[in-house]
Amino acid sequence: MPKRGESHVRWFLVSWLFILGAVAYLDRINLSIAGSFIATEFRLSNVQLGSLTSAFLLGYALFQTVGGWLADRLGSRGVLAVGVLWWGIFTSLTAAVPSAIVSAVLVLAAARFLLGAGEAVLFPASNQFISRWIPSQERGVANGLIFAGVGVGAGATPFLITYIMVHYGWRWSFWMSAIIGLAAGAVWYCIARDTPEEHAGVSPAELQYIQAGRTVGLSAYSSAAKESSKSMAASGDRILWSTILSSKNVWAVTLAYFCFGYIAWIFFTWFFIYLAKVRGLNLKASASYTTLLFLSMAACSPLGGAISDKLTRLYGKRIGRGGIAVFGLLLTAVFLTFGSQVQSARLASVVLAGGAGALYLSQSSFWSVTADIASGSSGSVSGFMNMGNQFGGALTASLTPAIAARFGWTTSFFVAAGLAVLGAAAWLLVDPERVLAPAAKLSPSLDKA
Repeated sequence: MPKRGESHVRWFLVSWLFILGAVAYLDRINLSIAGSFIATEFRLSNVQLGSLTSAFLLGYALFQTVGGWLADRLGSRGVLAVGVLWWGIFTSLTAAVPSAIVSAVLVLAAARFLLGAGEAVLFPASNQFISRWIPSQERGVANGLIFAGVGVGAGATPFLITYIMVHYGWRWSFWMSAIIGLAAGAVWYCIARDTPEEHAGVSPAELQYIQAGRTVGLSAYSSAAKESSKSMAASGDRILWSTILSSKNVWAVTLAYFCFGYIAWIFFTWFFIYLAKVRGLNLKASASYTTLLFLSMAACSPLGGAISDKLTRLYGKRIGRGGIAVFGLLLTAVFLTFGSQVQSARLASVVLAGGAGALYLSQSSFWSVTADIASGSSGSVSGFMNMGNQFGGALTASLTPAIAARFGWTTSFFVAAGLAVLGAAAWLLVDPERVLAPAAKLSPSLDKA
């Protein structure tokens, strides 16, 4: 239990990661909300518009592992600050593409690809922060709060982007997103440190509490107030890639997160357009129900994390981490199946929003497990896992409208429901108690984890 006189710096920094997550999704979802205007100006089809999201997600996926690797070696503070600067630059460049340019779709796709490459550092670096700052027993709530920023940022985006588009045009909505991001990144760099040992605001009681509950070996923190992040990265807590890639746990959780990403990006990419063009809701109603969907994500992400932590304390990580993930994914399949067949557009919107919330009940489990099993390489392992998520998202960005055009939108949602069931099955293969062996302590039994 926390001790009297303990500071709460770790939670203040988690709250700022919540803000960075919200800003990141503002930069991503603005394309979905402004998509109709962009498609009209550049004469793009739905498939071409979807290719812009696929380009973003391809860049995002390909640089996940690199982003985690950099965070493991350089620390989360600087990597995240540079990442946010990068987002701002390429969000602005998207808005700077002139309407008369030749091959506009290629130029826009390149800008979105590079934006994705920059945003790839966000969650692996956040998970690296979690492994160093947050005791294992609090990681469900911490990850839940960070990913609640996804729902809040995505939920605020429809109203903010719609307002700016109506009054100033879609380009200004992108420039405003960039300005907000740069401000948030500057604050993060000023207030954050790579380890609690380096932060002057951390009390001795909080430091002792963190050290007692984290899974990164204390060897990485010897004289940490004086040692650099590179020194910590050189410690024996790093895990060999041969160990990571031979791990059944890593591949199972990555497959489950691929399924998660496919479903999530239907909501992020197509839900607003689905409500407006398929269900016939007006712009204001579509924005309102899209916001409801993302607020459902924001509420269920920390709720799932809190339940996960509670069940972990009572029954262990297999139930606490894996059980809530399986439940959330199966519940998502039910909501998707039912919501896609409801005749009432407004009821369908509410049910599908419930599906998004159910999906995010499982969110913190993915990141808590990778922080727990990966020791000093939590950034690399979670980045590899999140690469699977983004490949799922990139697939749905282009495949969902193609399936809808050929077989109807109900079939698109049925495919997503099937992947939710597959993701739940993959979680049954994950054993959160089996920790990957650091390079300095490698043994044959653990290398097969």
